[in-house]
Amino acid sequence: MSGSVLLPGAIGLNGDGQPTTLGVMGGGQLGRMFVQAAQIMGYFTVVLDPDVISPAGLVSHHHIQTDYLDPQGLVQLMQRCAAITTEFENVPAGALVTLGAARPTAPSADAVAIAQDRIQEKAHLARSGVPVAPYAVIESAADLAAVADDLLPGILKTARLGYDGKGQVRVGTRAELAAAWKALKGVPCVLEKMLPLAAECSVIVARGWNGECVHFAPQRNLHRQGILAVTQAYEENMPLALSQQAVEAAKNIANELHYVGVLCVEFFVLTEGSPERASLGALVVNEMAPRPHNSGHYTLDACDLSQFDLQVRTLAGLPLVQPRQHSAAVMLNLLGDLWVNGVTPRWNAVLALPGVHLHLYGKLQANKGRKMGHLTVTAASAAQANATALQAASLLGVEAF
Repeated sequence: MSGSVLLPGAIGLNGDGQPTTLGVMGGGQLGRMFVQAAQIMGYFTVVLDPDVISPAGLVSHHHIQTDYLDPQGLVQLMQRCAAITTEFENVPAGALVTLGAARPTAPSADAVAIAQDRIQEKAHLARSGVPVAPYAVIESAADLAAVADDLLPGILKTARLGYDGKGQVRVGTRAELAAAWKALKGVPCVLEKMLPLAAECSVIVARGWNGECVHFAPQRNLHRQGILAVTQAYEENMPLALSQQAVEAAKNIANELHYVGVLCVEFFVLTEGSPERASLGALVVNEMAPRPHNSGHYTLDACDLSQFDLQVRTLAGLPLVQPRQHSAAVMLNLLGDLWVNGVTPRWNAVLALPGVHLHLYGKLQANKGRKMGHLTVTAASAAQANATALQAASLLGVEAF
């Protein structure tokens, strides 16, 4: 369906006097923010998600409450929608194949399938000419025995269904590697060599059906226990040469995939002078996410177009323009840990700070490690944004950065 895309005239009412409807597979916070961006532009929306109280389903015009592979649910989605997207990479690629045969679907099933499998993902990154950490694929006992010693210490990652630190084990010795693979039930894995890291960053690009591509400037990220904790988005967060290298790599990856939609590429920045730098360069690609990304949430408040605005535009075949950032920004993830013993965080004190934007996702159960919302601080300078974000973190009991 790549040649059958919506035209700009599809905004608002169509020729039959009915509103054009966009669909999204998945009902989490990313789907919720996509739905809200689409509705601002006049679209009706449909969410397919099995959860009766999914954050996106609660705010959408329609919520199809079925499993992602349910044939009747998929038919309903196709009947209601002019085009369909997804909000997380673990939507079954088979469902996207079905949808893509009848409606413009972005990203494509092929792109999502690659992102769902670290083994395929590594191969695609190699084809795109971007550097990755030294790694080995482990699918059998023979593969395990053949792992080179110089890949240790490393991180063993399941090839599928790993996110927010899940499905990952740090290993220092061959014995630890064997035990970790056994603990992961012997599923296909990738062992990545641990590199000396100075920082982590990500780049979000949006690519249209016609191959046009725009991007946001790289954002610098801090993870804790495998979950994004802080994103710093302003010009001074990375040297210009590194920023340009990251943007070029992200666009190469999107182009090689013939990708349509919003794509996030996460990078490791190697420590200056590390022995790997001569062969790998200053940046190493960690992974890609075929959707808007947690590290891009600041764009809702600090840019003239958000990542979700661009998701709507790419899906609907609307013009893409280079987004402009008007404020320095720092984003803090708000996890369920903040609701200690059922006590509500100190929102009044936080909202009294200048430039603070609170986004809560409508989730009714606050569990440890669960993403409940985010806080973005915007300011005229990076120093002001960081200072206010540190004040907010202190008020909320979040670890300083």
